[in-house]
Amino acid sequence: MSAGQEQRTIRCLVAKVGLDGHDRGAHVIARAFRDAGFEVIYSGLHRAPEEIVQAAVQEDVDVLGISILSGAHNTLVPKVIEGLKEYGAFEDTLVIIGGIIPDEDRADLMAAGVAEVFGPGTPMQETIDFVRDNVPQR
Repeated sequence: MSAGQEQRTIRCLVAKVGLDGHDRGAHVIARAFRDAGFEVIYSGLHRAPEEIVQAAVQEDVDVLGISILSGAHNTLVPKVIEGLKEYGAFEDTLVIIGGIIPDEDRADLMAAGVAEVFGPGTPMQETIDFVRDNVPQR
């Protein structure tokens, strides 16, 4: 970045998709992102994939962080990604997942378009650095 350029604020949607009612991790990462200087929008609990897509598109986010612990990641996350593609928003949106995701499911999620999966115990700074290093340039 040259001396005359300002760094753009990263806009992030932290989303809870499906019937998963556990949101402590989502709140923790939302606070960490906010403390890192990101602009953070939180979806609230029990959102349908279509609601997450609408929020991401309407808020013009750079990053969509999906927090999921319900075990429905193989069904719900690809629906969100397909919705982003339908709106032409996927190329401009970094999709990451946090939660309890079995190792054997990670490759399929990455093939579907997830940039990274962060499991329990991942240091916050690792997630923040990943976002900063991989957020799409607009």
